[in-house]
Amino acid sequence: MPEPDDMTTPDDEWGGPSKSALKRRMHALQQLGETLTGLSDKQLQQLPIDNERLLQVVREARDIRSHSAKRRHLQLIGKLMREVDPEPIEKALQAMDRGHRERTEAFHELELLRDAMLAAGPPGVELAAARWPQADRQHLRQLIVQHQREAQHGKPPAASRKLFRYLRELQER
Repeated sequence: MPEPDDMTTPDDEWGGPSKSALKRRMHALQQLGETLTGLSDKQLQQLPIDNERLLQVVREARDIRSHSAKRRHLQLIGKLMREVDPEPIEKALQAMDRGHRERTEAFHELELLRDAMLAAGPPGVELAAARWPQADRQHLRQLIVQHQREAQHGKPPAASRKLFRYLRELQER
């Protein structure tokens, strides 16, 4: 009779990842694939994906409206994702997201600057001039005064929009 130490089960011999770990990995790949379906064609082209079949299936998934069909299609995407290295794709998506966040923050910063300039009136020109010495102070002052006139007469804020566009132009220089 074998000794208790010599008795091994097939489970003890398997040195690979557990079934649960494999499932978690497959679900993560499927989630990544679902993220890909939300991207535009231009964004997809920026990603390091060489598998044309995967790209085709991702594009097809956008048009599917049925819940169960979409679920099956996402499972297919998950299966195809197993053939590619997900790490470069994840890094590229993070870089895209980071760039989007930075542009959004810059946009909000310009909005706050514009609002501060309009609230300060003509002396608010100095807020932009301190940041951009090359700014046309007379043009900024005209836009601020024009905004004040529009506000008094209850007109739409066209000067405010022009001021924002000019500030964005200064920032991009």
